[in-house]
Amino acid sequence: MQIQITSKKLEVTDAMKSHLENKMRKIKKHFDHIISAHVIFSTERGKHIVEATVHISGNELFAKNDESDMYASIDGLVDKLDRQIIKYKEKLKRH
Repeated sequence: MQIQITSKKLEVTDAMKSHLENKMRKIKKHFDHIISAHVIFSTERGKHIVEATVHISGNELFAKNDESDMYASIDGLVDKLDRQIIKYKEKLKRH
């Protein structure tokens, strides 16, 4: 899976990138047909915000999470995406 990372108002460290990539592997385990992901890191009023658009075959999934800690925000974002992918996969099985 190709991951494009963009940042607004902050510098994305190698540790943040590594944490994101490790967490995104969790999503890849549940669904092999992920084409790419675009992740945006930003800060606003003391909140660390992470948004992601995940491109899968024939569809896009979007999630956004904000926390006081960037790593917690990444974790929450990946959990949201994981739930969406599991729902999408179940929907595909029903058809």
